[in-house]
Amino acid sequence: MPVKLDINGTTHDIDADPETPLLYVLRDDLKLNAAKFGCGLGQCGACTVMVDGEAVLSCVVPIVAIEGQKVTTLEGLGTLEAPAPIQTAFMELQAAQCGYCIPGMMMSAQALLQKNKQPSDAEIRDALGTNLCRCGTHMRILAAIHRAGELMRSASADQPMKRAG
Repeated sequence: MPVKLDINGTTHDIDADPETPLLYVLRDDLKLNAAKFGCGLGQCGACTVMVDGEAVLSCVVPIVAIEGQKVTTLEGLGTLEAPAPIQTAFMELQAAQCGYCIPGMMMSAQALLQKNKQPSDAEIRDALGTNLCRCGTHMRILAAIHRAGELMRSASADQPMKRAG
């Protein structure tokens, strides 16, 4: 029986072994290639996506465990024409070098920023604790996450308040 997955707002009937890691379905079946295969053990963060707003290591999560939950990948945050604040900030501040780890970093940061649009450096470092990077752009990554928070706060301030009732 297929597993129903909500990926970036679209429901997919996935005909795969229910124990198949989410990462394999994203990359092989749905051709969503932002999440990367790094270690396959949940130790490097290259495969990070969000499940119901929480950062999740997709290489170790079987699809059956997330059926009925909302999965968001980097592709689901924005487009080339209208990038999400996290994507804009990483581009503005050139926070990527090789870029392999960056989708996972962005997704971990996005999960943090959805809860706290003005995190401290320590909170950012904690949120990125499962994301490994060897390129040396860590200070630009921190700056980009702070910038994304600014962009998100600005966007929230620009939206009219909803009235109750």
